[in-house]
Amino acid sequence: MVRIGIWLDKEKAHVVTLHNNQANFETILSNVETSRDVPGSDIRLKEGSKEIIQDSKFMEREKQQLKKYFKNLVSEIKEVDKLVLFGPAETALNFKKELNSNYKEISAKLSDVVKADSMTNAQIVAWVKSYFDAN
Repeated sequence: MVRIGIWLDKEKAHVVTLHNNQANFETILSNVETSRDVPGSDIRLKEGSKEIIQDSKFMEREKQQLKKYFKNLVSEIKEVDKLVLFGPAETALNFKKELNSNYKEISAKLSDVVKADSMTNAQIVAWVKSYFDAN
């Protein structure tokens, strides 16, 4: 049985795969932009619509980058039998929504989405082992 726990935020995902009493740890970077560096953004614009357009473009670009990030994650977990998502932000919930919408076969294997603070790599592996031992 392949059990996978994924700690994720917008920046990266730590994927822990448990199979045959072995734990495999892998980090996948998202490449999602985290800042809105707009030229002249520190200067107040007389026209508020330009600011709205910049925000709109940033949000759309971020949305597309998240879709690509989630697609990369799905490609890494195709063989999963049981899955748990956890992390400090809403990214895990957004990934769950993506699974429900576009990857129903994997979504059916999702056990839970849990809020969790930042952890070291060793803590992430221990958390995943503990989660699946209890469930």
